Amino acid sequence: MGRKIDKVLITGAAGALGSALRSHLAGEFGLLRLSDIAEMPPAGGGEEVVTCDLADRDAVAALCEGMDAIVHMGGFPREADWDTIHRANILGAINLWEGARIQGVDRVIFASSNHAIGLYRRSQRIDHTTPARPDGRYGLSKAFGEDLAALYAYKFNVRGFCLRIGSCFEEPSNERMLHTWLSRPDLARLVRTGLSADYVYEVVYGMSDNPAGWWDNSRARALGYAPQDSAEDWRDKVEGIGPTNPIDGAFQGGNFASDEFVGEPDRVP
Repeated sequence: MGRKIDKVLITGAAGALGSALRSHLAGEFGLLRLSDIAEMPPAGGGEEVVTCDLADRDAVAALCEGMDAIVHMGGFPREADWDTIHRANILGAINLWEGARIQGVDRVIFASSNHAIGLYRRSQRIDHTTPARPDGRYGLSKAFGEDLAALYAYKFNVRGFCLRIGSCFEEPSNERMLHTWLSRPDLARLVRTGLSADYVYEVVYGMSDNPAGWWDNSRARALGYAPQDSAEDWRDKVEGIGPTNPIDGAFQGGNFASDEFVGEPDRVP
């Protein structure tokens, strides 16, 4: 099982999902260290707040000191130019895992994304063994993070738990989210699974209990994940709010897949 997880670092703690995790995990660990480049609310009981740029290798190494586990939510959260993606999501991830290795961190829970597999067709059902097929630069950076996690898990003993997060909002807002929605409480449940389960390296899907889901998340359930929410509760509200173009409607990544798409759709298996 590895050591007891008592000191946890959350990167990207000023973001929407990092802030949600801060709230849900408050008081559950001996120390919750919260980091971001952006301003955050002051530390509460059992918390530390640390400003850190993930592109700063030495600062990230110091940030990881004394931690048992890291929940890596940091990085640029949407499609962007190469320079932005490289600095925040690729260089930042390298620094984070190297800091974890240097400081003897037991595990990293990584906020990957459904956009790492966004060019699979909506007609396909995929699982934790499905290779990445990113739908853009952002999705590619998440696929890179999954491979980085595997390297450090197998070679350097830093366990890796990669969450291919779907659509994590307060509630679904369109038909696509009937397949991809993840509630904020279920996100916290999935992160707790990553913090408590026994594994070396895993890829799981960040989704609630959605009957229409494209993803077989049985591996996450086998590790202890028990989602309590479902997108079906919003079906009547979102049905009919569909794709805006044929590429959006063909691929799981939605508008991330259709953005800048100039290829032949039939070339995508």
